[in-house]
Amino acid sequence: MKKKLIAGNWKMNGSLVANESLLQSLLAGIGQPACQVAVCVPAVYLAQCQALLKGGVIELGAQDISSHEGGAFTGEISPAMLKEFGLRYAIVGHSERRQYHGETDELVAAKAQSALASGITPIVCVGETLAEREAGKTEEVVKRQLAAVISTNGHCISEVVVAYEPVWAIGTGLSATAEQAQQVHAVLRAQLKAATPNADRIKLLYGGSMNAANAASLLAQPDIDGGLIGGAALKPKDFLAIIAAAA
Repeated sequence: MKKKLIAGNWKMNGSLVANESLLQSLLAGIGQPACQVAVCVPAVYLAQCQALLKGGVIELGAQDISSHEGGAFTGEISPAMLKEFGLRYAIVGHSERRQYHGETDELVAAKAQSALASGITPIVCVGETLAEREAGKTEEVVKRQLAAVISTNGHCISEVVVAYEPVWAIGTGLSATAEQAQQVHAVLRAQLKAATPNADRIKLLYGGSMNAANAASLLAQPDIDGGLIGGAALKPKDFLAIIAAAA
């Protein structure tokens, strides 16, 4: 049975003082977790967080990665640069990147490919908006988004992590029910099984307002292998409670 993965996405939050306090609280309370744990932090804090985590039980991740290896791409951060900070994960295709930065399915697939080529595990985000859900297009949208990544990375698709994040449940306080989340995760699992015989090793995370109160019911679902945690990842007590629920 594969270990679950609880990954915190700090988004555009943090400061040198706040980061140190948060990570020290997490390290003091985490013990030897029964699941894998990671924090995906703003790029400017990677060096600080690497030093604080010291290669221990909490792994380090980035919130984005360039599809380019290097060169004249002002503001981009290459996989090789990120790798120097001991990164294990990089989020790609988060709904906020898709919405605010116009990232296409094809660019997300290229970013996943870029991460994999550098030995970084991409956490590939897929999910539908409220309008798409109400129009009955949830399955169509998430399958289209994942298909692009499979098409570009089919030979090593079993090395990715997939996070289902219903856009309508991100930062809104709303959350899919455990049954709604499982239904979409089952669709994604079936799609991955059609693409690779190793689909069962791929972790599928739920990423729509998972918190200390609903984590246990979501993580009990057969195709939910962990969580991509937003707001609760900034609160040590809540994040540790989710980690405990993943056991």
